[in-house]
Amino acid sequence: MSRTGDQEESRGPEEEREPADERAQFSALLEDSAEDLYEHAPCGYLSTLLDGQIAKINTTLLDWLGYERQDLVGRKHFADLLTVGGRLYHETHFAPLLRMQGEIKGIALELKAADGSRLPVMVTATVKTGSDGQPLLIRTTVFDARDRRAYETELLRARREADLERDRLKGLNATLQKTLLPPVLANIPGLDVSAHYHIASVDEVGGDFYDLFPLAAGTWGLFLGDVCGKGAAAAAITSLARYTLRAAAVYDPAPATVLANLNTVLNHEYNGTDPRFCTVVFGLLTPDEERGGFRVTLASGGHPPALLMRSDGTADYLHTPGGQLIGVLPDAHIVTTTVHLAPGDTLLLHTDGLTEAHTAATGEERYGDDALLDFGRDLAPTTASGTVDAIRDLLDTFGTGVDDDTAVLAIHVPRPPSEEQQ
Repeated sequence: MSRTGDQEESRGPEEEREPADERAQFSALLEDSAEDLYEHAPCGYLSTLLDGQIAKINTTLLDWLGYERQDLVGRKHFADLLTVGGRLYHETHFAPLLRMQGEIKGIALELKAADGSRLPVMVTATVKTGSDGQPLLIRTTVFDARDRRAYETELLRARREADLERDRLKGLNATLQKTLLPPVLANIPGLDVSAHYHIASVDEVGGDFYDLFPLAAGTWGLFLGDVCGKGAAAAAITSLARYTLRAAAVYDPAPATVLANLNTVLNHEYNGTDPRFCTVVFGLLTPDEERGGFRVTLASGGHPPALLMRSDGTADYLHTPGGQLIGVLPDAHIVTTTVHLAPGDTLLLHTDGLTEAHTAATGEERYGDDALLDFGRDLAPTTASGTVDAIRDLLDTFGTGVDDDTAVLAIHVPRPPSEEQQ
């Protein structure tokens, strides 16, 4: 005999019993009566007359509500099982819609149990019609929504907690942001100074910073910068940069030396797997006794150029080509330039959140350096406060297109009162 025949003859009684048991279980499932499936379905069923009187109800729903069949069938209406609010909704919305549409699905209601407790349910109802199309009765399916209600309640609780946490985080971010900016700018005789910080998102602390402070007699220091990134990490670098710049300026106020000291600090502190850097411009302000006005010496470390708006209505950038990012290289190349601010001139320092903002017209194009230059030419001659107010209005026109924080610092040399009156 073949090996196949040998294998068939070698089957044991346990192997023959397993298919037989499976067939028996399957047959048992087929023998379930329709009545038993109706009575013990995993959802509630009831049939009512057109006026809502209960004509039939399954055991599942009776068990949920704690009623006996004779308590409800022929004696109660479906609306009698509803809470007061549910009954009102049934009369004004549920029943009219059911009559008009012939079917209504997924309605959230609450049923009253025999012991007075409430059962949240999801209800679907269908009007059964006869062969002539006339309505005969209403079939209603009821799903237990207790787990869903508990889930929704937990979801609402979690959302409330998340909203509270978000509000708390906003408060912390706002407080932290304030600590990174000077409460007031130094009052410099013979200068009009104004600044503004535009927050792109209240959810994260930005990395822009600025300051104007006195140094030796007749000399003031100023800086404006932008740290890469956002959040707590950027805030830590912003704080470090601000205080390093002020301390370095007291030790040696030469702008290039101040930025070199900041570069050394950042490069040593963040030269591992998570390098951090910033762009920054540092300047010295000193009165020009011979020509009047002020002499400004600026050193730039990879920062956008300052915009100079002259008293004669012209405007142009003060380029400092070659200035490298601060904190990236051990010895950054830092460029210095000196300019004379005559009476009526205004100098604007800004971070790139302004020029990189998306314009409201297209939503795609950036505002750009050329547009800012045209803006300055249209604005000149102007004042520090006039410049900052105009930029605030400009940022407002961008709306959500400003996706990065923006800091601006404007310095203006007022004309003598006699010239202002002319």
